[in-house]
Formats: sequence, structure tokens, C-alpha cells
Amino acid sequence: MPDPAVPPTPPVPLAALLAREDLALRQIAGPSDPSLVVHWAHTSEMADPYPYLLGGELLLTAGVHIPDAAGSGTYFDDYVSRIVAAGGAALGFGVAPVHDTVPRALVAACDTYDLPLIEVPPGTTFSAVARAVWQLMAQARLAELRRVTEAQQSLAAAAARPDPVPSVLRQLAQRVGGWTALYGPEGAEIASAGREPEAPVRGSLAELTEVVRPSGPGTPTSATHATAGIHLAAYTLSTGFVLGVATPAREPGDHTIASVATVLLTLLTGEQHSGSGASRNAALVRLLLGGTAEEVAPLLGAGDTWFVVHACTNDQRDRPNPSGARGTARPATNHPHPPDLLTATALGASLGSALIDPVGDIVQLLVPADRQPAPQPGWTLGVSAPVPAHQLPAAAAQATRALARARATRTPLVRHNTRPALGDLIPADEAHAHARALLGPLAEHPALVDTLRTWLSLHGSWDRTAVALAVHRNTVRQRIARCAALLGAELDDPDVRMELWFALRQE
Repeated sequence: MPDPAVPPTPPVPLAALLAREDLALRQIAGPSDPSLVVHWAHTSEMADPYPYLLGGELLLTAGVHIPDAAGSGTYFDDYVSRIVAAGGAALGFGVAPVHDTVPRALVAACDTYDLPLIEVPPGTTFSAVARAVWQLMAQARLAELRRVTEAQQSLAAAAARPDPVPSVLRQLAQRVGGWTALYGPEGAEIASAGREPEAPVRGSLAELTEVVRPSGPGTPTSATHATAGIHLAAYTLSTGFVLGVATPAREPGDHTIASVATVLLTLLTGEQHSGSGASRNAALVRLLLGGTAEEVAPLLGAGDTWFVVHACTNDQRDRPNPSGARGTARPATNHPHPPDLLTATALGASLGSALIDPVGDIVQLLVPADRQPAPQPGWTLGVSAPVPAHQLPAAAAQATRALARARATRTPLVRHNTRPALGDLIPADEAHAHARALLGPLAEHPALVDTLRTWLSLHGSWDRTAVALAVHRNTVRQRIARCAALLGAELDDPDVRMELWFALRQE
């Protein structure tokens, strides 16, 4: 069996062979189609070469087999029709030493049966023609191997992006020059990329994917078809997903490239990422981050500790700030789409956790404390302190603040500060009472509290606070001024800032 990682040797365009000036070949009959190709060269002086042809050959002959009276009968028609029936790609006729010219009856027969007829001049040997074919094939094979290698590298890079599944599909569509689609275990199209084909072609591809969808022993892992001049291919993933590819042409290396994409998509759509399993994980995370200690502890184990991680893609982090009249917020437009479930689960796999929940433009994750979260390419992360199960809701607030600071400072990962603090020296009930009294004027204005907290955490930076809160910088100025008025405090005073920060930390 051939190595599936190596594409088959590409055929040689007949036009490329005719373009070789050193051979001086000339087509004198048959169709002049630029798409005509030859797979190899073969020399034969048999009157009936049919049993010895595999198809796709440039058959070379000097006409030794031609009888003297061949021109007056059906000899040439029979000879050419047998070559065509065997799948021969073209016929090369050598002039001299047997024949001074190509027989006219042979030219007529090739025109009749649409077989390209090539005149090989006296100075060109059949060995030279065969060598030229193999040289062109070697060049084409090298180019195809280079194309496959570059495609493998680009697909691997796409799989490492924050949106790996759409990126792999886009890269595959670009590399094969067509359209790609990923179908879920239930048969629904869940993602696609490339130039979308007509509806009938899409329907045919969807039908082809059902052929390879696992249904028991003997189910094929891949299938091909052609419709309306479009080549279709379907590849099954072991996770129940199916990859569909539609291209206007089918190059030798396309199957290898698609196979690489299939492996990557299989890894990205593992069983823990599919359908109901991912939905259960998302529901569990929501319960854990919002539930009571009594609800949470039995689910994760009282002795386990966890990080809460909040993450957003760098595209989401860097999206334009909304702005509007008089400092009010206006929804941003034309910013990237938030991460989908497949993208979120790929991040979870990188961090070593299947407990993920994409909410809006944020992905929430629970990561076991023995797996220290590390920066991830293309992502911005906020990480809580490691906490037992009953403290997860508080850890979620820590992760939210850490992510806000990471977005504002454009830092790949920010961790919640766990060093001993001033609050550790004061009884908790007294600290909470002091915080409630100090921040009481802001109690009915949660937006002001969030703005004050973020502004203080970013050392009074208007621009960074605007980025963290996704509002205009003038909105930040107005809110801070309102805080100062309600609190009756001078917020430029470092002592005031320290006391307010202490109080905010006690909430």
C-alpha cells in the first residue's frame, strides 16, 4: 500500500511536453485540450497494444507493425480505437527510419477517435521523450510535495489559533481552492469556509457525508463524488463529525491535505467536546459558579481546589471602544464574533479542563489546582486564586477582576493577588461594616462601584479603565466625578484612594 502521507505522482500536461524545445514534438491530430495529461510513456510495436496498456500512457511507436496495405483497409481505425479503449492518453509516432512521414490514414483515425497524435522528429529518440516525461513528473511531484508540506504547516498553525475549527476550515478551503464544511453528529452543518457552492452541490455533499457517517462495521471512512463539474469528498471523524470538501478540480495532493485536516479536526472535536457532553459541562459550570456551597461541594469533592479562569480572545480584547453622545455607551459594531463552543473547548483542552462555558465574549473555565493555567496564544486570561468548591462564586469575581485588568493592560494572563493583605489584620465583620458605611452613598449605583474599582485598580488611568469597561473615556471621567461628589471625597488623595480600595476589597 502506498504511504498515505505522500501524494501520488502528478500527471504531466501534454502541453508541457510539447513545449520542450529540445524534443521538437508537434501535435498533428486530435484535440488540443490544455487539460490533457499523460501519466507515463510506453513504447510498443504491437499491432494491438490493448493488453499491455494501463491507461494514461503516451504510447510511442515507429510504425514497425503497420502492414504495407494498411492505408486501404480498417487497420488504423482498429489500431487507434483499441488504444482509446485501453485509456491511452496520446500516440507518439516516430518519423524515420521506418516511415518518412506519418501515414495520412493514421492522422484521420486519430481525428476520428479524438486521440492526440504527436509527431516525433528523426532527431528525437523515444528514450529522450520518456526521460522528459519522467523529468516533468519529478518536478510536478516535488511541487506537489512542497504544496502538501506548506499546507500541513498552515493547518497546524490554524489549529493553534483561538478559533481553531473555523481557522482549519478556512485554511483547508484556501489550500484546495474550494469550499469546506463540518457536519455535526446529527448531520447538521455547523461551520463552513470558502466560496459557497450552489444549493444542489451543497445538497449532494450533505448526502455524501451520510455515506461515511459511522453506522456499523464496513462503513467507509471517506467517499468521493462529482456533480455539476464539482469534485466532492467526505471524510468521517472518529468523534462522529464529518468533513465535507467541494472543489472545482482534484489535485493529487488534495486527499493528503484533507487527511491532515481530518486528524486536526478529530482532535479539536473530541468526544468530550461534542453535543450533549459539552452542554452538560456548560450547565455544570454555571451551577458551580452561581450555586451554594451545599450544591457545589458534592459535585467536585470537598477536598479538591480549583482555579476559575475567565478568558477572551485577543480580537475581543482589542475591539473598538463604544462611544456615544454625552458619554453614554453605544454598542460597538463590526467587532469579531465571540468564541463558539468548539473554540472554547479547544482552549479548555489546552488548559487541561473539560469544564468550560462560553458566555457572550467570555469563556469561563474551572481548572484543577494541580494544573497551573499558563498564557495561551491568542487569548487573554484572568485567573483566580485556587479555592475549594464552596468558594467558587467568590473566585469567579476574582477572575472577572483579573481579566478586566489583563484586558486593560494588554497582558496575556493576570492572576488574582493572593499575598497577605491589610484586611487580614482586621476582623472580617468589622471590615465589612466599615466598607458598607464608607461606600453606602454608592450602594444604589452598581455601575459607579464597578467603575471606581476598575479605575483604582488601574492607578487612575482613564484610557485603561475605558478599555476594561468597554465605555468611552469621557464616561469614565463623568462616573468618577459622580463618585467623588456622592462620597464627598477628594479622589486624588492617595490616602482616600487606599481607604476606598480597602473597602471595595471587602465587598
